[in-house]
Amino acid sequence: MQRLGITPEAAGAAEAAGLIELRDGTRFRHPIVRSAVYRSAAPAERREVHRALADATDPAVDPNRRAWHQACAALHPDEAVATELEESAKRALTHSGVAAAAAFLEQSAALTPDPARRVRRALDCAQFKVYAGAFDDASALLATARAAPLDDAARARADLVRAGISFATDRGADALPLLLAAAERLQPHDAGLACDAYVAALRAALFAGRLAPGPGVEQVAEALLKAGAPEPPRRGDALLHGLAVLFTDGYAQSAPAAHRAVQAFASGTLTVAEALRFSWLAAATAASLWDDARWDVLSRRHLEVVRTTGALSSLPLALNTRCVVQLFTGDLAAAAASADETRAVTEMTGSTMAPYGATCLAALRGREEEAEPLIKSCLDDAALRGEGIGVNVAQWARAVLCNGLGRYAEAVEAAAKAAADPRELGAPKWALAELVEAAVRSGQDRTARAAMERLSALTRAGGTDWALGIEASRHALLCTGATADGLHREAIERLGRTLVRVELARAQLLYGEWLRREGRRVDARAQLRTAHEALAAMGVEAFADRARRELLATGETVRKRTVEASRALTAQEAQIAGLVVDGLTNAEIGATLYLSPRTVEWHLRKVFTKLGISSRRQLRLSLRAIERSAVTV
Repeated sequence: MQRLGITPEAAGAAEAAGLIELRDGTRFRHPIVRSAVYRSAAPAERREVHRALADATDPAVDPNRRAWHQACAALHPDEAVATELEESAKRALTHSGVAAAAAFLEQSAALTPDPARRVRRALDCAQFKVYAGAFDDASALLATARAAPLDDAARARADLVRAGISFATDRGADALPLLLAAAERLQPHDAGLACDAYVAALRAALFAGRLAPGPGVEQVAEALLKAGAPEPPRRGDALLHGLAVLFTDGYAQSAPAAHRAVQAFASGTLTVAEALRFSWLAAATAASLWDDARWDVLSRRHLEVVRTTGALSSLPLALNTRCVVQLFTGDLAAAAASADETRAVTEMTGSTMAPYGATCLAALRGREEEAEPLIKSCLDDAALRGEGIGVNVAQWARAVLCNGLGRYAEAVEAAAKAAADPRELGAPKWALAELVEAAVRSGQDRTARAAMERLSALTRAGGTDWALGIEASRHALLCTGATADGLHREAIERLGRTLVRVELARAQLLYGEWLRREGRRVDARAQLRTAHEALAAMGVEAFADRARRELLATGETVRKRTVEASRALTAQEAQIAGLVVDGLTNAEIGATLYLSPRTVEWHLRKVFTKLGISSRRQLRLSLRAIERSAVTV
């Protein structure tokens, strides 16, 4: 105030009019008032005020605010201010998220006098814009950077950003050759940035899979091994090396190093940059190693960091991954909420990612009328965009669906397609287990034994209770007598020590089916009853019905759990209702679920109508009533 020659009495008229309140600071009655005051000032006046505020701000207490005011006060490029803004971007990435980091970098680039440095900062800003889902802004920054004279390293960085935009917007295989070429061109100039490009290329190659039109994951793996790790070594180097070995030397050779890398990611503290770059790869690797505990941890952390930093372009992938974890752990209600949120986020961001989580959820539930259209849509989408991972996930989902419904010949066909290359992460390995079960049930002994041999090679290299439990459960289907009995028991014991509750219940179902066919009806009832109760409680409907039919065949009467249909809430309605009970406002719920407050209000009105209530106060009691209505009748 003194710097600008303004006395405290100058605010009297505005205070008297109720536009501001003066206490320990100045508070505007409404943000529009603040905006109107700012916009009505002349540019020179605004710069003078920003300069005074920058001088009055302690750089040790609030360096980011000081740097921002300095930027707004600057009339010409200023490297000192640009450097401060770049440092602010680094701090903002940790505390405020990718959008704030991008804002600082955008100002920094605009105030940078040196052309080469300006291009570098603009490209850094574009990368954060990609993370934030601001693809149009990223493309505009990229166009501006490419209009300047670029050396080979800068052109490679520009190609890296362009490929990143392509992959984030459509996940297609077009990004892969761009990323691989950019990595190879960056190698002589910046080994660390080249490594980042290889990470992006590997991720794109894993998505393209069998549908890659040009270089595929093997070529990326070979190039990565040839390039070597940058100095000093980084946390992600071991993970990249393990994945490269997987696609050059095989699963068994890569498993020990991959296990160590996954453990390091799950137990260590990651920077925001590391988390955004490596989290999905680490989680997918854990799933392929049958490491359920670390898959759970890493997928949860990935989703948390994406939410915290506002990395909207990564949110659909993080949600889909988390949804599949929740399916394996038997938390189908949470999986349904994740699938609903994914749908809302993809609509809001314009993402083209296929609804993998929702597809797998419908398949595991055994709801053919829901699952088959989703599976077909995933397959069509995968073919259109060259996304081989979509083929794997959709065909695995179909195999699960058909095994639950007892359509084993169809399950064989789908599982065989999903398991075409078991080196690929996730679904192809799980599909081998579906293939063994389906082939045995459909009398295709040779197919079952060949699939079992391939499955055993993977599960023994994985070495976890999940892996060895699956191996024992499926191997038992190919054995007789005491050997089969022992394997079934081993499967249940091992899977009982894991988080994959659906696989445990399915192992109990397989054991019960075998016991009934052996004529051990009393023992069969115990296993089938346990399996049926678990599967029904989780909502794994088709497999629960398989267990029910087997129980009926033993002479036992089975009762079904029901919920009054007219009062059943959708997954998203239940999630919103729960957040209301937790005390959140509509605006807070919207921010949490990436919905507008109006959309939240629309869902909440539907909840009130279904529950026959008219206020939030009544909601807690109504939700308890719904829980009590889910009883055995």
